[in-house]
Amino acid sequence: MSLPDSYTQKPSAISEYFESFKAAQAPERVSYKFLENLGFTSTNDRMIIGVLKELGFIDTDGKPTQRYYKFLDKNESSKIIAEGIRDAYSDLFAVNLRANELSIEDVKNKLRSLYAGKKTDQVIGRIATTFNSLCELGDFSIETVPKQECKVDNTTETSNIRTERPLPNTQEKKEIALGSLQYHINIILPATKDQAVYDAIFKSLKEHLG
Repeated sequence: MSLPDSYTQKPSAISEYFESFKAAQAPERVSYKFLENLGFTSTNDRMIIGVLKELGFIDTDGKPTQRYYKFLDKNESSKIIAEGIRDAYSDLFAVNLRANELSIEDVKNKLRSLYAGKKTDQVIGRIATTFNSLCELGDFSIETVPKQECKVDNTTETSNIRTERPLPNTQEKKEIALGSLQYHINIILPATKDQAVYDAIFKSLKEHLG
């Protein structure tokens, strides 16, 4: 996420700057001399160099980046400008996905909140005006979609695990069926010393309960 520090005091010349860059051969460095060769001799014209750095068109040394070279393709120029604007003003687009359609006053209000007192109203006004002028050159018809990480949850919940159990044999089924009923049978044995009586009782239970 980012917000720019650079702006130009000649926002009305932004279109002319980019048309001149597009028509010229890419320099080794975008320098004051390069601007002068294109006819931009005012000291205020030099401020566009800072804007180009914010847009990712040139690196900190002024050397053209891959984005600059892509911009030279006239069929892609406006899309590349929009791409650079989205990067340079990403905080603003995070607040409003269609920030490029906001009025200058709306942009100022959003920037006041985002800069949180770090910029004066005068500077914020110039940044907003620069932003608005840049957006007039950009093609925002293709909206960028933030990359989302695809995470695979390898955590296995025990509640979702079904353990396959072998089917019990016929005898086990009977025991399970009886066991599932959970009958409690109280047997009152007669007071006798005759073992045959007890044998007869348990034999009968076995026959009936299986």
